Amino acid sequence: MKNPWVIIGLLAVVLIGGAVWYSNVSAEKNNEGVAITSHVKGNEAATVTLVEYSDFQCPACAQFQPVMEEIMAKYGDQIKFEYRHFPLLQIHPLAEPAARAAEAAGQQGKFFEYHDLLFINQKEWTASANPTPYFIKYAKELQLDEDQFRRQARSSIIQEHIRAQYDEAREQNFTGTPSFLLNGQPMKFETFEEFEAQIQAAISPTVDFSLDGEESGVVAEEAVTATTVEAVPEGAPTVQFGI
Repeated sequence: MKNPWVIIGLLAVVLIGGAVWYSNVSAEKNNEGVAITSHVKGNEAATVTLVEYSDFQCPACAQFQPVMEEIMAKYGDQIKFEYRHFPLLQIHPLAEPAARAAEAAGQQGKFFEYHDLLFINQKEWTASANPTPYFIKYAKELQLDEDQFRRQARSSIIQEHIRAQYDEAREQNFTGTPSFLLNGQPMKFETFEEFEAQIQAAISPTVDFSLDGEESGVVAEEAVTATTVEAVPEGAPTVQFGI
């Protein structure tokens, strides 16, 4: 009679090998058709570029969306706006899965539409221990191919892309969200007026948009954290950064 431990060992090798093979096949399937692209709005040919590093689970990021909508309504034909991921996983564990879902929607040409749904419904999906059913619901609302969405939301290529953008934000010494780059330089501001004035100054550098006699411009310093935007347009919410 053969040694039973030898048989058990062989079975273990077969099972492990099969699991590894299945895992590799699944990973390849999830990555099929995935193409990483930038998420840009506004005028792609503009000389002024505004980049937002954001976190879908961050309340401040959701509150800041009306501000960004106003900025794009005013200056969308003069600036190129790009959204990048900065999921603060230590305090927002659902931010990375949400980013993967948005990227999966982006594979079907619906990144910003999905981005909007995540922020509009933030209180809904962040209250759940398992937000996947909500992510699927939003995909259905946008009439996405559900099977493709499910697969690509698990793509390792997408996961690595999100991680790379997170690393970019850390290299800029950003510590909170939302954080911004204006023409490649970190922005520092405390009010909506200061935020807008810096964008105006970048668009028309020969015009003085300074506030209260102070110089206005982009300051290459560490990202604003725990700073309240006190003065905002009528109807816009107060924003707390770094939440």
